[in-house]
Amino acid sequence: MSVRGALRRVLLAVTLPVALLATWWFASAGSTDFYLPPLETILEKFTEVWTPDRLRSDVVPSLLRLTAGYLLATAVGIALGLAVGTHRVLRDLLEPVLELLRAIPPPVLVPVIMLFAGIGDTMKIIVVASGCVWPILLNTVEGVRAVDAVLDDTCRSYGVTGASRLWHLVLPSASPQIVTGMRQALSIGIILMVISEMFAASNGLGFTIVQFQRSFAIPEMWSGVLLLGLLGFLLSLLFRFAENRVLAWYHGLRRAQRDS
Repeated sequence: MSVRGALRRVLLAVTLPVALLATWWFASAGSTDFYLPPLETILEKFTEVWTPDRLRSDVVPSLLRLTAGYLLATAVGIALGLAVGTHRVLRDLLEPVLELLRAIPPPVLVPVIMLFAGIGDTMKIIVVASGCVWPILLNTVEGVRAVDAVLDDTCRSYGVTGASRLWHLVLPSASPQIVTGMRQALSIGIILMVISEMFAASNGLGFTIVQFQRSFAIPEMWSGVLLLGLLGFLLSLLFRFAENRVLAWYHGLRRAQRDS
């Protein structure tokens, strides 16, 4: 990609956030509403509240729980998705149960998970994993089922079966959809990270935002919401960078097909 193209993509990416912040700034300027303070006040509190010590004590634990739950969901979702997508009998057997479990909102399971896992970090990790696993699992199943039949027959003709077929054919073919599921799961994981920390927690970003709300520290609460949005944005950029590295072959193939 040329420098001009890269600059154009950066400008397109930041134009809307800058416009929204500018609109928020001018619309809230001079506001006397206790619950909707001016953005200027929120930004002042942001620098006061989110010091390095506060980031280390509240934000880092949240990110560690999110990472652990997300990685657990990724491992379970891909492994189970490969098994379900590969074996039709297993898919027919598990599909009704999976559809039932998928329909249950993960936040509803928080009290149930607390009964079995307690109120520590394990509970929060399981809550994150319980919501992240579904998009990864379902996209993996669909990716496995969409493997090109000609390539599959070619592998069988050359005796490429078992683990070799899984590694050299199924996973590469399904990887674009697996990554799509992982991208969807990341936003779900951030939401569940905050929700899990609102229940019987002693630290974390969700816990801190709720504490500000309960003590009527409204500008501080809004600063936490703003920080949460920034974290989501940065994690999305990090994921996109990793995706471009892992699926460089796929994006290159699509560009070649588009240009031909």
